[in-house]
Amino acid sequence: MVGSGGARRAPLPGGRWGVTRSPSAVLDTAVVLPLFGECCWLCQLYGTWLPSGAVLKTEELPGNRGLCFPLVKACVFGNEPKASDEVTLTPRTETAETSPSWQALKLVFCASGLQVSYLTWGVLQERVMTRSYGATATSPGERFTDSQFLVLMNRVLALLVAGLYCVLCKQPRHGAPMYRYSFASLSNVLSSWCQYEALKFVSFPTQVLAKASKVIPVMLMGKLVSRRSYEHWEYLTAGLISIGVSMFLLSSGPEPRSSPATTLSGLLLLAGYIAFDSFTSNWQDALFAYKMSSVQMMFGVNLFSCLFTVGSLLEQGALLEGTRFMGRHSEFAAHALLLSICSACGQLFIFYTIGQFGAAVFTIIMTLRQAIAILLSCLLYGHTVTVVGGLGVAVVFAALLLRVYARGRLKQRGKKAVPTEPPVQKV
Repeated sequence: MVGSGGARRAPLPGGRWGVTRSPSAVLDTAVVLPLFGECCWLCQLYGTWLPSGAVLKTEELPGNRGLCFPLVKACVFGNEPKASDEVTLTPRTETAETSPSWQALKLVFCASGLQVSYLTWGVLQERVMTRSYGATATSPGERFTDSQFLVLMNRVLALLVAGLYCVLCKQPRHGAPMYRYSFASLSNVLSSWCQYEALKFVSFPTQVLAKASKVIPVMLMGKLVSRRSYEHWEYLTAGLISIGVSMFLLSSGPEPRSSPATTLSGLLLLAGYIAFDSFTSNWQDALFAYKMSSVQMMFGVNLFSCLFTVGSLLEQGALLEGTRFMGRHSEFAAHALLLSICSACGQLFIFYTIGQFGAAVFTIIMTLRQAIAILLSCLLYGHTVTVVGGLGVAVVFAALLLRVYARGRLKQRGKKAVPTEPPVQKV
């Protein structure tokens, strides 16, 4: 991806114009320049778009506020809560009329919804980014290379689903300044782009293990952004996760048509994904101080994500090219639509599961989902995992389950457990 401004640049090696990357290519512009251009363009877009009044106070605005003042006030300053709208979110409670069998059915429903949504999403993600479309006996077909177009499709559908949910179901009075969502949106767009691009260089199991290890940068971001403190067992489990991921990466056999250069490119992209996603989680956590619902958060973040991605695609002239590719390959259109549906439905299942059973049960379900996703990817796409690599995977997931168990023990003893990251924008 290229940055903003100026004349059209020449295509970069392995860029969105469909040039095939050579596995032996030296790591130069294949990843560094696209990622740098992506960051520069989106930051420039954000810097020129953010309302200058965001640094002012409400009373400093001109006296003649005009018809647009309510909109400007909501975007820049937010709305002060009213007493009548103060409490509309009810905490999770166990009612006497809820039978254990009904609770078990709801748990099966939540677990099945999460597994189906995100396992399908993972399989389709790897299919779209690593396989060709339109291949025949005489033609190898063409690959879809524009990761940002997929990000836009996911965000548009998620925005529509969240908006419809907010209209149909009563929500708390919205009090957060709208511009605050843009910080999480910017980092979320960049993390999603890195996630899709990484599949061009590393296997899906490697990506899943890297996601599992984001506990470490989340803790670092928590210290920097939210000034949190952590228990000793949290550092211990983070260290175990690092060891498990290292065992997997160092022992797994090389993928077909891979090289140290392309592997390093993928790891750099995964590092970018983890860093941006860690910031997103902690920033969203801070936004929840405005007493909003998770669906309102989903709507606000996706709204700005759509604005950012549409602006970037229009600036590069890539929006039309992505639409043309979709028109040429109906199979890709179906895959992209199903990918977006799974992403949006998965987020709704996240909210419902946490509301009904809490974050600990949700974390266990998603940890199992990651393990099943690795198994599915190996079966469907022929990835190889050695014995030591499999042991590393087991260490990672054992450490994740240990974290869930330790949090549960802290709550039972009446201690204040460290809050988990808000699972609002997972894909």
